[in-house]
Amino acid sequence: MVNLLKSFTHSVKHWYVPLIVGILFIILGIYIFTVPVATYLALAIFFSVSFLVSGLFESFFAVSNYKSLNDWGWYLVSGILHVVIGIYLMANPQISMVVLPYIVGFTVLFRSFLSLGLAFEMKSSGVLNWGNVAIASVLGILLSFLLIANPIFSGLSLVVLTALSFVFSGIASVVIAFNLRKIKQHPGKLSDELKSKIEEVQAEIEQQIK
Repeated sequence: MVNLLKSFTHSVKHWYVPLIVGILFIILGIYIFTVPVATYLALAIFFSVSFLVSGLFESFFAVSNYKSLNDWGWYLVSGILHVVIGIYLMANPQISMVVLPYIVGFTVLFRSFLSLGLAFEMKSSGVLNWGNVAIASVLGILLSFLLIANPIFSGLSLVVLTALSFVFSGIASVVIAFNLRKIKQHPGKLSDELKSKIEEVQAEIEQQIK
């Protein structure tokens, strides 16, 4: 997850990438609400493009910040997973309604667990508003589990579960992005405890140099 002590030193690049991915997922979720159940399978193409684009963005973000992020590899894994799923759906546009919810469910589930882990990383590092990320992530996890455990819902239920899974996953990414931005541009947003820890570390480094 993001090493927020390193973020404090203004080393995180392209903080807006999680924001773009989050907005993309939110738009996708809202769009799903407007699609009739009869055309649910047609969403496979829309899913494929969305996963492919978000995967490329996440991979770029991970590689660009491999020196600034703790466990940056998980972001890269997430990006690669989205790219693979996107390509798979493009190659199989007529994928069945039985299989598609599993693919969507497991993909969003992985993203939600990734965001939840980051929320606890933020909490342990003293970042404010970490709870918003945790709440959105937990909701995404619960909805994904429902989608996976009961993939064959009747009518509107399948659409609603899929849409909400995307929306809450997107919200978590958006909140993460704005937290990274605050850390980068406004150190005052950090807790006093974290500031004290950073000052202690800096003092120790200065003593070692002397």
